[in-house]
Amino acid sequence: MVSFDGLTNLWDRLISAQPDPPPLLVLLTALIALLVVSTRLPWRVARNAITIAHEGGHALIALLTGRKLRGIRLHSDTSGLTLSAGRPSGPGMILTLLAGYIAPPLVGLAGAWLLGGNRITLLLWVAVVLLLAMLVMIRNAFGVVSLLVTGGVVLAVSWYASPQVQAAFAYTGVWFLLLGGVRPVVELQRLRARGRMPASDADQLAGLTPFPPFFWVTLFALVNLVVLVAGALLLTGPILTDAGLTL
Repeated sequence: MVSFDGLTNLWDRLISAQPDPPPLLVLLTALIALLVVSTRLPWRVARNAITIAHEGGHALIALLTGRKLRGIRLHSDTSGLTLSAGRPSGPGMILTLLAGYIAPPLVGLAGAWLLGGNRITLLLWVAVVLLLAMLVMIRNAFGVVSLLVTGGVVLAVSWYASPQVQAAFAYTGVWFLLLGGVRPVVELQRLRARGRMPASDADQLAGLTPFPPFFWVTLFALVNLVVLVAGALLLTGPILTDAGLTL
């Protein structure tokens, strides 16, 4: 059995603040994330993390708005599908559709807030818990494998890696969510312009509201850019402070 002291030590480990990371680490992890987002093959692989956050956003808002979540599917082409039951129109459905494209950078913003308080281990464990919660609703084999691999990597880093490696991993992941939330919106509009995504979230929102699909694509982009700036300020705040700069 796990002793009380062991649980106390584990709790202390989770909530304790880690030392400030070197400014160079913050900047290098931002550069790494930007390279992954902007290059074809790394993006093709890492985009699965964006899809997980995207579908998780749909699922969370569906539950919060009283819809019944039927399941989530993640596919090897980095697409995904979240099915929920409830009214086919109205605020709940609109918010559920709206949540997908803005979820990855918002998750990144929450991560940036935790990193701003140097809660690196806590951030990694929260990520593991969220992935396990999402795993319950996965309805296909690739989705199960994708979440298990992602969660396993995060758990291994949080448990076995040194504080420096944990910091590098966490900062890279948060930067990736912040930056990686922008590219899918651009891809969405390109595919829509070619007529290849007639049932996209933006098109479904247009069918439920007076606003055209391009309005929703623009809203996705604006929200994600604002969140990116806010997250970047949280992550680089200590660097700016040390440099004598104020916002």
